[in-house]
Amino acid sequence: MNRRESTLLIILIAAIAVTTVCVVIFGVIHSNKKTEASQEETVTEETALEEDSHSKEENEKAASEGELSNSVSAGTGAGSSQSSGSGSTETNVSYQVSRPLSSLSGLNRFSGLGVNISEIDPINYQNPDINVLKQMGADPYLISYFSGEQFYRSGDYDKAISEYTISISRNSGFIEAYISRGKTYSKKRDHLRAIDDYSRAIRLDGNRAELYNYRGFARSERGEMGPAIEDFSRAISLNRNYIDALVNRSHAYYQTGDDARTIADCDHVISLEPSNPVIFNRRGSAWYRREDDDKAIKDFSEAIRLNPNYAMAWYNRGNAWYNKGDMDRALADINRCLTLNPSYSAATALREKIRQR
Repeated sequence: MNRRESTLLIILIAAIAVTTVCVVIFGVIHSNKKTEASQEETVTEETALEEDSHSKEENEKAASEGELSNSVSAGTGAGSSQSSGSGSTETNVSYQVSRPLSSLSGLNRFSGLGVNISEIDPINYQNPDINVLKQMGADPYLISYFSGEQFYRSGDYDKAISEYTISISRNSGFIEAYISRGKTYSKKRDHLRAIDDYSRAIRLDGNRAELYNYRGFARSERGEMGPAIEDFSRAISLNRNYIDALVNRSHAYYQTGDDARTIADCDHVISLEPSNPVIFNRRGSAWYRREDDDKAIKDFSEAIRLNPNYAMAWYNRGNAWYNKGDMDRALADINRCLTLNPSYSAATALREKIRQR
């Protein structure tokens, strides 16, 4: 083989090698994009509700507070917020979704990470190994962010806030750090700072419905029902079937005495989530306040059917029976309420009124 033939052979081999590498790279990129698209499509509202395992239950319980909880006299409307348990007031909104994971599924596009993040943790993007991230050369703001996430999950909110703040100082355009820090401030009940962080996140991306829901939640916690309703409404305008924003707005409407809008939002939620006992209790409360005891009793009964241990629904229905003059049914419901929650002071007071009659 002469020199010319050898040269041509080498060039041919090199061309084949380059073509093979390009095909492999294209395949990896295509696979990564396909994986990202699939992940983003499968993120559901339930995934977004990845707060502490008990937090939604606690918030749902607190949501029913303030709906007929102090109505112990015949013909009265709903009273002030009182827990069906100890009488303390907690969260005044049904439940708040935590941030969705869809925005995190594209982390492999951030500069410095370099590989598909699924190689770190293919199941849960929020729990990567920090040491692995460092070894892979991840950007420092991402390392701080994920460190904050770990502190948040462990309940160390001060350290979480510190790490989120470091992440923001390293990348002021990283929206997830603002959202996480806002959520942590809400956990600490520092709702003013939470509102500030959510507002900054909204300035970075004003088309994410959940951001308005979070800010509305924080505003409602401060008693700012008007601005809260505006935020919930904005969230709903971006996502018409956003159940959490609808539930939260229904409560804000109830708190402002707008029973017609409360009922309308409850109707919408029920069409989407017919097994939600809290929303039936809320709609029943609005019907009660409009002095339609029959519709109120129907909704309270459905709430009880969906959750037989829902003490407040038993109390509310007993109160409605009391207003209709059916003392036997009223007493039965109040006794059931007190069996479930012996410390429910409003139910104890109503039972005494029933016995006096």
